[in-house]
Amino acid sequence: MSSKSEKHLQIMGTQINYYFICHTKLWFFSHHIKMEQESDLVSMGKQLHQGTYQKEKRDYTIDNLISIDFIKKGDMLEVHEVKKSKKMEKAHEYQLLYYLYYLNVVKGVENVVGMINYPKMRKKITLKWDGSREAEVRELTEKVALLVDGDMPKPVKTPTCRKCAYYELC
Repeated sequence: MSSKSEKHLQIMGTQINYYFICHTKLWFFSHHIKMEQESDLVSMGKQLHQGTYQKEKRDYTIDNLISIDFIKKGDMLEVHEVKKSKKMEKAHEYQLLYYLYYLNVVKGVENVVGMINYPKMRKKITLKWDGSREAEVRELTEKVALLVDGDMPKPVKTPTCRKCAYYELC
């Protein structure tokens, strides 16, 4: 097993996202129980992703840990995520923040900015990486690793559960 300081190198962006949505969902996903392929909502999200920003070269995967929807190059490297709605905005922001952290701190990419695109709403959120939140992201990766390494968390029922791909398992 890796040392505690190396845990951040094993965390996927999706795991960061799921940490803010549901710990049980995160645990299932991290233990290779993947139900997303059965979800109509996930399918709709993929169609949105494929139907928008078609001029952009898309789908960059880095180290099998982060999956960026598309990238633009200018004065800064722009990392873009396409999302269906802002309902899980905090999860989206931390996922993108993790991508910026990973690119800058782990890979050494400088001058990187992140954008969350909500095409149905015609809105965009910009996150800049300046290193000020590095400790926060490291702490988050440690929390994710501890949760994944532990026993399955007891499901916490919320109104969003019925739409979840993992609903039947909980």
